[in-house]
Amino acid sequence: MSNYAIISVGGKQYRVREGERLLVDRLPHGEGATFQPVVLLTGGEGGPDLSPSTTVTARVVADVKGEKIRIGKYRPKNGYRKHTGFRASLSQIEIESIGGGKRSAKKTETKAAAPKAEAPTPQEAPKQEAAAPQGVPAGYADLTVAQVKEQAAAWDRAELEAALAYEQGSANRKGALAALESALAEKENG
Repeated sequence: MSNYAIISVGGKQYRVREGERLLVDRLPHGEGATFQPVVLLTGGEGGPDLSPSTTVTARVVADVKGEKIRIGKYRPKNGYRKHTGFRASLSQIEIESIGGGKRSAKKTETKAAAPKAEAPTPQEAPKQEAAAPQGVPAGYADLTVAQVKEQAAAWDRAELEAALAYEQGSANRKGALAALESALAEKENG
């Protein structure tokens, strides 16, 4: 186990020890979330390790505002005075463990259980539905808009209508919709 670690959070580097609390720029994790920052160096017993394989586990204690900074502008002989203020958005984090331990074991268990309960992301949902529609050309869900434009001229009317229905129902890509509609219009006119 290391005595200290240098971690990178929000593009800044911090030297931390277990149990230490520090203020960093606002993190997207939210209060109570546990995360593992990038470890740049560990040190203590036996000297520093520049390529550490250890992990640091940190927890967001609270999202807070920094101290107010007053900003004043003044131009002499013109009567111009302007005052504003600024308070930085910060997150207070606590270093739970360096190099593993009881708390990091709990984290790996929750990570393993989390993917089972997760719903598919919006990007993955159309790919899962791609096998369901019938009449759509093979591999249609993986085609880009440019590929749809190129290949639409070679498809028959039934494939074009199925692809158009698929686009309107799930993917809803404007470029693909326009390409399919123009290809259908060409089939009707030609």
